[in-house]
Amino acid sequence: MCPSIRLTEEELRYAVLFEKVTGIVPIDTVIDEQYNRIIFIVDKGFAPLAVGRGGVNIKRLRELIGKDVEVVEKGDTPEELIKNCLYPARVLAVKIVKLPSGKAAIATVHPDDRAIAIGRQGRNINRAKLLAKRYFDIDKVILA
Repeated sequence: MCPSIRLTEEELRYAVLFEKVTGIVPIDTVIDEQYNRIIFIVDKGFAPLAVGRGGVNIKRLRELIGKDVEVVEKGDTPEELIKNCLYPARVLAVKIVKLPSGKAAIATVHPDDRAIAIGRQGRNINRAKLLAKRYFDIDKVILA
C-alpha cells in the first residue's frame, strides 16, 4: 500500500473517533463527499471487530458523525484490495491491465452478486475505484 498518504485534520479527527468507538486503530480514513460517507481502512481480520455485533459500532459512529460509515480491510495487492472493497459480493477474479489512459482492474464476480458488487447508486464499485486509485494508481474498476 502507498505509504505517502497524509491524512487531513478532519480525517484524523474521524480516525480518533473511530478508535474510541471500536477500539480498532484505522490504517487510513477516506472522506467521500460524493456519497456522504467515511471509509475506514483496517488491518486484515479486524473488520468484524470494528463493525461490532449486529453493526452496533457502525450505527453509533453513523449517529455521531452524521454520515454513512464503511469499513474495508486492507489489501496488500490491488486484487486483494478490490475483493475487499466489493465484499460481500463473491469476486471470482481480478485482473490488472494496462490501457493507453492508465491502469484498469477487471473484476469478475459471481453472476448472482453483480448487483451487490455495484451497490446502491454505484456505491460499492465507486469505493473500489476510489481506493484502487489511492493505493495502486488504478484509474478504472470494471465489472465483468
